[in-house]
Amino acid sequence: MTNISQIMKQAKAMQEKMAEVQKKVEETEVEGSSGGGAVKITINGKHIVKKVSIDPKLVDKEEIEVLEDLIVAAFNDGTKKISENMSNQLGSISGGIGLPPGMKLPF
Repeated sequence: MTNISQIMKQAKAMQEKMAEVQKKVEETEVEGSSGGGAVKITINGKHIVKKVSIDPKLVDKEEIEVLEDLIVAAFNDGTKKISENMSNQLGSISGGIGLPPGMKLPF
């Protein structure tokens, strides 16, 4: 029975660590960019855009579609960085578990 008790304690400790890491990741802000830094978006771990910065040289009525595409690319770059950060943070906790391929934490 002690093995089950130890497993339950370890699971609870891991769950608490995961909650801490998730909170830390949600509070983290990253900057996504596109167009060689001409468009930048600051996004937090909850995938909320906090700031958009556009190089004034880009603002041309005839180039609005390019600007829109760059904003989308910057947002996607920021979102990708948040996901990678979450995976890295949670991977350090679950390192010894050996989850099957494709299974992600938290569930």
